[in-house]
Amino acid sequence: MKQILSLLLALLFLVNANSQKMYSTKSGQIKFNASSPLETIKAVNNQADSRWLESNGQIVFSVLIKGFKFENQLMEDHFNENYMESGKFPKAEFKGFINDIQHIDLSNPGGNEITADGTLTIHGVSQKVVASGSLTVLSSGKIMLKSEIKIKLKDYNISGNLIGSKIAPDATISVYCIYE
Repeated sequence: MKQILSLLLALLFLVNANSQKMYSTKSGQIKFNASSPLETIKAVNNQADSRWLESNGQIVFSVLIKGFKFENQLMEDHFNENYMESGKFPKAEFKGFINDIQHIDLSNPGGNEITADGTLTIHGVSQKVVASGSLTVLSSGKIMLKSEIKIKLKDYNISGNLIGSKIAPDATISVYCIYE
């Protein structure tokens, strides 16, 4: 009986030692900017879902396209119906890994410049991307991530009559998250 109890305690210790710290948020902010000299085209979505594992740096973002809000309702309607076809392609996501996560000290407050390699899927099209940004340990112990990536709309089969005239052919996607 003593041996069984010792074995169970050893197994419990191994399970705890192998558990991975996962950070998450359901209120990340993603901004989309495809402004041109003729038109300001900016949207924000404050409902990005993101998770990342401290052990290997695996990171995932997911956002509903209809969650992007514009100052102009007509622009929002065109974005969803004509360009992003959000009924057909309801979400965008990024799946990848933060590079060199093992060299980032998450035990002390401070900032760290990072890059992440992964796959960005928008409008049903997946492309390999490299995103750069910062990972900051706040004094509260929470982790803040900021990143920015530039994409070409044509690479994701996003087209429309106004791209290249009123809508820039490139867009900037900015990410801001506070992880628990």
